[in-house]
Amino acid sequence: MEILQRPDEMQQWVRGQRRSGACIGLVPTMGFFHDGHLSLMRLAAQHADTVVVSLFVNPTQFAPNEDLDRYPRDFERDMLMLRREQVAAVFAPTPELMYPPGFQTEVRVQHLTKYLCGRTRPHHFAGVATVVTKLFNIVQPDVAVFGEKDYQQLAIIRRFVTDLNLPIRIIGGPIVREDDGLAMSSRNANLDRSHRASALSLSTGIGLARDLYCQGERNAMAIATAVQRHILSFPHTSIDYVSLIDSRNLDLVEQVDVHTMLALAVHIDGKVRLIDNGLLVPHSESRISAV
Repeated sequence: MEILQRPDEMQQWVRGQRRSGACIGLVPTMGFFHDGHLSLMRLAAQHADTVVVSLFVNPTQFAPNEDLDRYPRDFERDMLMLRREQVAAVFAPTPELMYPPGFQTEVRVQHLTKYLCGRTRPHHFAGVATVVTKLFNIVQPDVAVFGEKDYQQLAIIRRFVTDLNLPIRIIGGPIVREDDGLAMSSRNANLDRSHRASALSLSTGIGLARDLYCQGERNAMAIATAVQRHILSFPHTSIDYVSLIDSRNLDLVEQVDVHTMLALAVHIDGKVRLIDNGLLVPHSESRISAV
């Protein structure tokens, strides 16, 4: 497994793979791997001959008051985990290499960034879109795999890949959960034992919404209110958003149907921000993609 740091080194390595005719798959990450990340790498290996994993905690997608400094990091642990997977190369640049002096270019997507995380993190997705565009230009993958837990991010990436005519197939990997239902996230490492139960309010909130839908409730406000009440019944929780959206375009809905997704962002103890989502009709999940 090659470990490359400089963008020009990564590009040179990719050119060598291209000469051999390899189909290249990319899994962009910020590291501190868990089984959710590994599932994306295995999915990439199903669709590509050569898998590249990028590992970069991108500073431009964090606001000054967010958790850039607290984001968990353990490079050696990550490398040990990668060596057990079918990963051919790791691209692990520094911020200085990705954003050299004089850097002033930004990629923005308009409508899809207005809601959900974009409402309270207005600069976040410009940072995401810019760094992912740079990664695509450096690695030049045929396929790129992203997790569906960051559903809005996945929709935004699909949108700019289409809009900018990038020759890359975007694949979404399903959410991987802990045994207790908590969606796997690197930020889970920042939860202490006393806050773990409160973090489960997200997945159980999705279960509540599905139960209400099965019981015949179709009013989005009624479902959202019930989920909000449920989450706030747990200690240490504060809500960023509880939104019922059309999974195909991220628009808020008033009446729910088989395309409706519940998207959540919740702060635990004011320090750890967790997101989760789920369709109200789970069996439709594999057939629906946001664009």
